[in-house]
Amino acid sequence: MTYQTNCTLPEEILEQIAEEGMDAIPEMIRLLVNEAMRLQREQHLGAAHYERTDDRRDYANGYKPKTVKTRVGEIQFAVPQVRQGDFYPDALEKGLRSERALTLAMAEMYVQGVSTRKVAAITEQLCGTGVSSMQVSRAAQQLDEVLAAWRNRPIGEIVYLYLDARYEKVRRGGQIQDAAILMAAGIGKDGKRRVLGVSVALSEAEQHWRLFFESLVERGLQGVQLIISDDHHGLRKARQAVFTGTPWQRCQFHLQQNASQYVPRKYMQAEVAADIRAVFNAPDRSQAEQYLHHLVEKYAQTASDLAEWMEVSIPEGLTIYEFPDSHRRRIRTSNLLERLSQELKRRTRVIRIFPNEVSCLRLVSAILMEVSEDWETGRAYLSFNSI
Repeated sequence: MTYQTNCTLPEEILEQIAEEGMDAIPEMIRLLVNEAMRLQREQHLGAAHYERTDDRRDYANGYKPKTVKTRVGEIQFAVPQVRQGDFYPDALEKGLRSERALTLAMAEMYVQGVSTRKVAAITEQLCGTGVSSMQVSRAAQQLDEVLAAWRNRPIGEIVYLYLDARYEKVRRGGQIQDAAILMAAGIGKDGKRRVLGVSVALSEAEQHWRLFFESLVERGLQGVQLIISDDHHGLRKARQAVFTGTPWQRCQFHLQQNASQYVPRKYMQAEVAADIRAVFNAPDRSQAEQYLHHLVEKYAQTASDLAEWMEVSIPEGLTIYEFPDSHRRRIRTSNLLERLSQELKRRTRVIRIFPNEVSCLRLVSAILMEVSEDWETGRAYLSFNSI
């Protein structure tokens, strides 16, 4: 079969795998990455292949072969060259940190004898049968230095601070336990998102969140005008202690989920959800508070626990009315971190159980570093120009 350079649609990839099996994957990766590098060279040159334009900055100068070890074996790529100046396409290198971290995590399982037969078989294909603890340790040290430098980099001024946690299974003392992945992301004055920090802790207890927050402050975090998060007890206590007086927006999405615990009848859930959305979608705070007052009266008799909860909790989701209308959709929930958590889940599920906390932190850091770099080199998430 002749491979096509435009084989990028999932349906086409699935058809090719179905026809040729898993052996088709390395060739598809080669073609897709080569195409991405070629397009990056065109962008660097300011002109397409054979295009005549006054904006051209340089000329193409063929390709140089480079063999890279990947999770699907060795692949030889064609790295585009230019006649003058420095040019190296990052399409080839992008994501290698997270791929190496994944390989190391699986290799550690294999070396320590804690993996399933399936994971051991995959690791054999990735790393060969001669994987030793010394080899893993040496490779891990090199990667850990890069990731530690990223986790400890200076932060500076952040306008909106997002906080959340997710859990991964980790082996501790021969037992499998849930480890809390504490995450912080933010939006700076340039309007761009960035991952600010990550930590692996025993739980979401106040002491762990507090240590995490203090590390952010030590790295120069300042200027926070609003914190967006869920209402976890440990997070709340640590936030009040470290970021005293900083306005807090309770995630509206989580608030709606929390409300279901106080709805006495299942058939009422849809109506309650619609009522809460009406409060959150009010044009201003005054109107939102009027809607809320009406709801408290509405449910005072039929669902008294819900009415009491609404009166206390819903106002915590209305802080956004103190901020620009153009920003409210982005800061009303912690969905920014929810999507990040989903990406972590997608990329870590192959591991299932990490052999230790260090391995877990390594892979999570590599993935978040990759995402953060994409955010910081991409378009602005918010605009502060009109404020």
